Amino acid sequence: MVEIVLKDGSKKQFADSCTLGEAVAQISNSLARKVLVAKVNNEVTDLRMPLIDGSHVEFLTFDSQAGKDALRHTASHIMAQAVRRLFKNVKVAIGPAIETGFYYDFDTEYRFTKDDFAAIEKEMHKIVKENLPVTYEEITCEEALELFGKDDEIYKVELINELPAHTKISLYRQGEFYDLCAGPHVMSTGQVKAFKLLSVAGAYWRGNEKNKMLQRIYGTAFEKQSQLDEYIRMREEAEKRDHRKLGKEMDLFSFHEEGPGFPFFHAKGMVLRQTLLKFWNGLHDEADYDQISTPIILNRRLWEQSGHWEHYRDNMYFTTIDDEPYAVKPMNCPGGILVYKSNVHSYRDFPMRVAELGLVHRHELHGALHGLFRVRSFTQDDAHIFMLPEQMKEEITGVLDLFHKAYSVFGLEYHVELSTRPENSMGSDEIWELATKTLQEAIEEKGVPYQINEGDGAFYGPKLDFHVKDSIGRTWQCGTIQLDMLMPERFDMTYIGEDGRKHRPVMVHRACFGSIERFIGILIENYAGAFPVWLAPVQVKLLPISEKCMDYAVALRKKFKAAGVRVELDESNEKIGYKIRRAQMEKVPYMAVIGDKEAQSGTVSVRHRTQGDMGAVNVDEFIAKILELTAERKG
Repeated sequence: MVEIVLKDGSKKQFADSCTLGEAVAQISNSLARKVLVAKVNNEVTDLRMPLIDGSHVEFLTFDSQAGKDALRHTASHIMAQAVRRLFKNVKVAIGPAIETGFYYDFDTEYRFTKDDFAAIEKEMHKIVKENLPVTYEEITCEEALELFGKDDEIYKVELINELPAHTKISLYRQGEFYDLCAGPHVMSTGQVKAFKLLSVAGAYWRGNEKNKMLQRIYGTAFEKQSQLDEYIRMREEAEKRDHRKLGKEMDLFSFHEEGPGFPFFHAKGMVLRQTLLKFWNGLHDEADYDQISTPIILNRRLWEQSGHWEHYRDNMYFTTIDDEPYAVKPMNCPGGILVYKSNVHSYRDFPMRVAELGLVHRHELHGALHGLFRVRSFTQDDAHIFMLPEQMKEEITGVLDLFHKAYSVFGLEYHVELSTRPENSMGSDEIWELATKTLQEAIEEKGVPYQINEGDGAFYGPKLDFHVKDSIGRTWQCGTIQLDMLMPERFDMTYIGEDGRKHRPVMVHRACFGSIERFIGILIENYAGAFPVWLAPVQVKLLPISEKCMDYAVALRKKFKAAGVRVELDESNEKIGYKIRRAQMEKVPYMAVIGDKEAQSGTVSVRHRTQGDMGAVNVDEFIAKILELTAERKG
């Protein structure tokens, strides 16, 4: 007999030859119909695998990310099988599950378009209907090279040749299709029922621009058609909200071939940016942070000391000054540490909260660039907190409060992931236990929803990652709190304790928005460009009905500006109906229509972008209303 331990701690016994799939069927038929994969001793695996005596087993459904990944990974194989059936001379590369779906890379002379999707999906449905068993086998490197070599699958051969000769190769088959794959997969093609192909794009083999450009077909799959329908609805809504499209339409920012991945902020974009940073500054002043600024370019020796030269060099930019090698900073931390080390510190100085809006540069592959979400230069809203061990919990709690204030202003809900000690960590067991326990206790006391990512912490310390949810239900990783046990050692950071001796401070890295540019992109999509009054680049658009009212309109513009209202005047000769529609397209919160009547009475006829006509309003009262909404960050 084989005994396993279930998630609830209960123990179950089964026959020696029993598989995970057979075991869950014996436990519960209804559960068995939902389970897609299992986690055995914290490792996700197929249900076709045999039970291991004494193992801890958790059965996973589509509700888990691992369950979603298994179903979507199988869907990618079904898509590849369909493509191979429909098109000749197709070589396959890799086809993994990704966060919201899957993709597969193909090498073929044929150029795929969205017009091909209907035929591919039709063939995929045939494969699903065939309900082909998905089988697993292990073969030697020699056998794998022979198998894929005879089909001239050059990409698979390349991958195999990079493995040690004694490595066992895992292979998955479904009907005539087979693939080099680590899995896991669901048990048969018949389990993949709700799927859709989404897009096609170019992708360099292994992400290297020097390699051949392949064709990547993206798709997604769900357990139920209703889930797929909801995803497609959200995707269509997301396309309407695409910050790249809205950024151009609203004249916020642009990108140019002369600087790929380097955003150009226009005047209205800068108003949005500066308004956001003003809010950020206020938050940090209130929380008693000091602000610093460190150089963009620093000597190579610093990056060697920090470890970035060894671990991050491929993502850095370099230059030479006075025959010495320098690097453009990809992170703010080393510069902040130099500021710390420029003075001798006492325990009485702690906690020290030091913030920096630092411009950093990171080399991203051209194909990975994506509007403001993935750029090569961006501003990180970093802060470093130096403290005594006994101050950790209070300081973490303070950061949690600051993050909550920041996100709630924008109506963003969030959850947190606590990432714990990885295998390649540094530091003592005691330090890790204290640090992890402190983070966990702080977040539990605040009542913030969180989940634990076992072993996913940085090698230098545990961390909290903040995932915000936007208005259409998408989540974005923004804030982070990281305890660092490496930098204080590498840079010999010290303070003088009560005993008069030198000690190591506790160091915390934290970022609230993460990247200012990326957060602006998130806000654009969250609001669909319709920013609240306090954040809107243009708060009021003045719309004179005719040239006769222009003098009054010009005087109003001057008055609004003097009061601190962000205002624009439409001086075109267009009809008022067209002016109103244009202002609505520009997503201006308020329009002030100005005619003879308003000019004579010293009023404006106010329209709201969603509520429509609000009638004639006294100018001073209207200005006061805008200023009130701005001060209260509403609208």
